[in-house]
Amino acid sequence: MKIYGHPKTRSLRAVWAAEEAGLEYDYHKVRLMRGEHRQADYLQLNPGGKVPTLVDGELVLTESYAICSYLGSKAHGSDLVPHNADDRAPYDQWCSFAITELEQPLWTIAKHTFVLPEEHRRPEIMDTAEWEFARAASVLSEGLADRPYILGETFTVADILLAHTLLWAANRELAAEQRNLQDYLQRCTGREALQRANSRETGKTV
Repeated sequence: MKIYGHPKTRSLRAVWAAEEAGLEYDYHKVRLMRGEHRQADYLQLNPGGKVPTLVDGELVLTESYAICSYLGSKAHGSDLVPHNADDRAPYDQWCSFAITELEQPLWTIAKHTFVLPEEHRRPEIMDTAEWEFARAASVLSEGLADRPYILGETFTVADILLAHTLLWAANRELAAEQRNLQDYLQRCTGREALQRANSRETGKTV
């Protein structure tokens, strides 16, 4: 199994999921600043030229949600991905929320800050994106309530997606104001699997 990624990107989600699942994998750093994500051999794996990418035998996955769920499903004796339909439904809901609602304003900010060519950037969209993130964070805060994790007592891949997105926001100085989200982020980012994942991506011991 191979995970292609780069530090401080969505690939941390995939590496975190692999570490939580206790899976063996090879980590391949894609040097974005050198344009390795635009080279032909990498584009054959990921036509979008993004990270992460997972290769497991003949299977190739290119979206962090799909990759994390796949890795969680491979964990033996783990509840990283719920097994029954009643638990899987809210799991899918919160995974989708992380990607489509909580993350999207942050990606908008990133695109209009440094990702898009300058002629396509619209700085005036920043205020709207920040407002959208604050609104999504309020929905998450209400959904989390006083539970330790989004589905209750059990840490799942949904928490990886949500916590990583909250961490992304905090690094952009958009930290959620709600106390329960602050505690939740601290709880999730304190997990040993995340520390191992950070070390794997950066090559530095945390």
